[in-house]
Amino acid sequence: MTARRRARAIMLQATGSHAGKTVLVAGLCRLLARRGLRVVPFKAQNMSLNAYVVPGGGEIGWAQAMQAEAAGVPARVEMNPILLKPRTDARSQVVRLGRVLREADARGYYRLGSTLWPAVRQSYDTLARAADVVVIEGAGSPAEPNLMRRDLANMRVARLAGAPVLLVGDIDRGGVFASLVGTMALLPRADRRRVRGFVINKFRGDPALLAPALRDLVRRTGVPVAGVVPFLPGLALPEEDSVALDHLGHPGAGHLRVAVVRLPHIANFTDFAPLETEPDVRLVYARSPGDLAGAALVILPGSKDTIADLRALKTRGFAAAIADHHRRGGHVLGICGGYQMLGRAVSDPHGVESGGVEPGLGLLPVATVLAPEKIARRVRARWRSGGRDFEGYEIHMGETTREAARSLLEVDGRAEGCVSSDRRVWGTYLHGLFEEGAPRRHVLQWACGDAATATALVPPDAALDHRTRREAAYDRLADTLASRLHPRVLREIGLA
Repeated sequence: MTARRRARAIMLQATGSHAGKTVLVAGLCRLLARRGLRVVPFKAQNMSLNAYVVPGGGEIGWAQAMQAEAAGVPARVEMNPILLKPRTDARSQVVRLGRVLREADARGYYRLGSTLWPAVRQSYDTLARAADVVVIEGAGSPAEPNLMRRDLANMRVARLAGAPVLLVGDIDRGGVFASLVGTMALLPRADRRRVRGFVINKFRGDPALLAPALRDLVRRTGVPVAGVVPFLPGLALPEEDSVALDHLGHPGAGHLRVAVVRLPHIANFTDFAPLETEPDVRLVYARSPGDLAGAALVILPGSKDTIADLRALKTRGFAAAIADHHRRGGHVLGICGGYQMLGRAVSDPHGVESGGVEPGLGLLPVATVLAPEKIARRVRARWRSGGRDFEGYEIHMGETTREAARSLLEVDGRAEGCVSSDRRVWGTYLHGLFEEGAPRRHVLQWACGDAATATALVPPDAALDHRTRREAAYDRLADTLASRLHPRVLREIGLA
């Protein structure tokens, strides 16, 4: 019996972070899957605080779960074997194949290279044996001279996969031609040969106006332009990097103002992407206490350093503003780390995060003790007040003890979360609360405060699952790439 042919591969790298390669990979996954190919995404190393729990447990970057969804395959830990979750500017939690390995600073992380690379190689080989095409995403820029010899995510992966590279540049940020030419100049000659085309991303306007610059780019580098992809507003796909929070939100004319507190170590803000498409919700990411003014619902999101962020809430004036919001009749929801902050106290006897003990905001009768073991699991849940089951996931380190108070949810048969005595403060460890239409509608109705207002503010189509919106976005991306990527370049890299 002959061995199965190894998958073809294509890799998207970029001149820098936030150039749009995550979304383009999702679009390519959908485009190729629609052609009947078995497609899987792969990103060797990802740095993100937006994580997703795969079936069976284990966490990966949310972006790779999204790309798997676009490809029509279940997410698995091999799609993102190395996940870095920053806790401070200098230290990150290192997750290998879905499980916490250790925390490390930059030097310590580089010393782990000999341990991490086998996981990358093994993961890629596993995926390649089960697919026709692997669509690979790079990380940051491949042309950082101080990082090239320690590379775990860019050209070293391209060499492992034998993958041609499309280099993506973000024209919306300016300087795209200089960044493309500069990247090529800095790459070693062997790696330059791997770059088989440029993709100009997020273009606004008439592509014909770029023709002289594109000809000059080809003349200087000898690399063809694979396509000019337009800026696509309203995709409703969650962003990977927290830098995107500067541009996120839904500040339209909706009647229900929802304010998500922008914590210094905010994690899993992908939870709130479904709210950005709600026609009657004005979603803001609050940078200052004044941004909470007029909100019906204030949300404390997840955090990679709960105690540090709890202290920041107090020093920046958010704690007092949240207490005032509650006194005036407002609603407060805490998710994961935000749930912990709403309690009596958070203690860290094992030094899992910042260490020590910090009094909480005191809006829920719970107390949390952080623990070294991370819980990462998918669950089925239902509201204690009734309704059908829905799916979510937990990612947290610690145990929260509820005093004599009502639980919020039933999760896999156990009581979970907490409801305040006045019913206006909720806390839960469950991520994905807004993903499905029914639980999202339940939260918005609660935030409205009364049934009449809820009926007026939350239209029937608010019950749509956000997955439906993402599916439309993947198809829109695939259609755009099919029309904007040059067939000749795709043929040369084996994808046409």
